[in-house]
Amino acid sequence: MDRCLLGATIPSGAPHQIKIGFFNFHLCERTRLSILISFDIDGTLEVGDPPGAVTMNMVRNARAKGIVTGSCSDRPMSTQRSIWEEHGIEYDFVCYKHMLPDLKSKFDVDEFYHVGDRDDLDRKYAIRAGFGFFWPDEAAQNPLLLMDGS
Repeated sequence: MDRCLLGATIPSGAPHQIKIGFFNFHLCERTRLSILISFDIDGTLEVGDPPGAVTMNMVRNARAKGIVTGSCSDRPMSTQRSIWEEHGIEYDFVCYKHMLPDLKSKFDVDEFYHVGDRDDLDRKYAIRAGFGFFWPDEAAQNPLLLMDGS
């Protein structure tokens, strides 16, 4: 039996048909799930001090998937911008960690995530701001940062 999931919200690249039990569903109106990922730098990105598990190529992969990306760090915003520019990576924002809540009012996306290495700062600020949170090693294995098929 075929059924239609009208207005289904699915990630970009997901199949147009899915099977649940005996039912085949086709997606009648495809929309994209929008996502924002904020990265800490030190202890999170490979270019941080200390280096973290998230590579700059992983950030490029996320951007290639249409994910809104940038950094929320303790580093000055000018330094954050310089890091992205030095590596030829476009960014949508830079801010300090305590400014994570401001991103929610500036970006109209469905899901917000922060990747960081400190429980007392990154995780605390992310949860207070209503963001999902990933440790760097978790993020480095997340399909959002990996090329399709890897």
